[in-house]
Amino acid sequence: MQPSHLSDTRFADLDLHPTLLAGLDRLGFTHCTPIQAAALPRALAGHDLAGQAQTGTGKSAAFLLATMQRLLTVPRKPEDDAKQPRAFMLAPTRELAVQIHKDAMAIGADTGLRMTVCYGGAGYETQRASIEAGVDILIGTPGRLIDYYKQHTYTLKQIEVLVLDEADRMFDLGFIADIRYLIRKMPPPAQRKNYLFSATLSHRVLELAYEHMNDPQKIEIEPEQVTADRVRQAMVHVANDEKMPLLVGLLRQHQSERSLVFINTKREAEDVERGLRANGFEASVLSGDVSQGTRLRLLEDFKAGKLPVLVATDVAARGLHIPGVDLVINYDLPQDPEDYVHRIGRTARAGASGDAISLCCETWVYSLPDIEKYIGMRIPSLEGGHDLIVEDYIAPPREPRRHRGGGPGGRRGGARRGGGGGGRPRGRR
Repeated sequence: MQPSHLSDTRFADLDLHPTLLAGLDRLGFTHCTPIQAAALPRALAGHDLAGQAQTGTGKSAAFLLATMQRLLTVPRKPEDDAKQPRAFMLAPTRELAVQIHKDAMAIGADTGLRMTVCYGGAGYETQRASIEAGVDILIGTPGRLIDYYKQHTYTLKQIEVLVLDEADRMFDLGFIADIRYLIRKMPPPAQRKNYLFSATLSHRVLELAYEHMNDPQKIEIEPEQVTADRVRQAMVHVANDEKMPLLVGLLRQHQSERSLVFINTKREAEDVERGLRANGFEASVLSGDVSQGTRLRLLEDFKAGKLPVLVATDVAARGLHIPGVDLVINYDLPQDPEDYVHRIGRTARAGASGDAISLCCETWVYSLPDIEKYIGMRIPSLEGGHDLIVEDYIAPPREPRRHRGGGPGGRRGGARRGGGGGGRPRGRR
């Protein structure tokens, strides 16, 4: 019997190129996850896909295998420029683009395919030189890819495969106009394979799919099938001034090797980092304002176990595969119920189990009913939760606030809730 997070479908039973099977075998992958078992046969049969699946379910491997299979079995046209990309993969965040590239390099190690990743904040000339040297699969975020495209660093005329990952997040971050700009420079949908994946197949995501894809087949893997049954969820109602002492108590009790603490604002994340360090915890902040080099270093340290506590805004909630996260703490409840699912999905990955504990404070408790409605269950109260509020909490010295312009940072009370019509607060997390 296979582990519960795997299906009965074996990669060896699919008509995959020998070099891909060799890569999967080296990585120890023998059986498909549910999204792979549903998507790969359809993709290998030549269908476009619009797939719904949460992160951590193996969807990256699904579209990477389908893309590489196409490039390995259908040769370039003799008249085509051998340096131009044949596959184009768009991701909403730098971290997700880097992760896709890392997975691609591992799976495609024996294929000879040239793969490059592009994102803002680092390596401008290096990334451009990599494209100019010749690339088969070009992966990246929309802004940097448009920049290089407008400089004529590459062309999109030879694109045979288009991948849009985390399409719903593309909407949230305002990238849809950029994506449509890039797609219009490619061959028409019928002349390429198109794979779109999203945590939710909402009306706006499906509209994007049917506008720019060739009669895509819809695949839906429900969230509760892939995360909730392996995540031990709990919550504690707590006053604002007790949150830090409770957080310290939770971390002391669990003694987790890798703990992710999610905060709604960058400024609050910095306060939490200082509080944890003052109480003996090695912790660092991962947010949108951290430089790309620092972000990658923090993630590598966290994955390697050198950094036990990562304090993160929602920039870390999607698309990051971090093995061994055994504790997720929602220091702030997210405003969007979907973000709750993505946050707790950082633990219990690849068949493991984990704990997700939410602190329901006076400021963010209003999000709780929408979250519980979305996940279809009441989050149980943590037994003895208030007993974990430590009495020896050491408050760090307060640092002077730096005025950043545009009003006070971290505003809470006036922020609208996320939901229909794009009501989520805009601004950097």
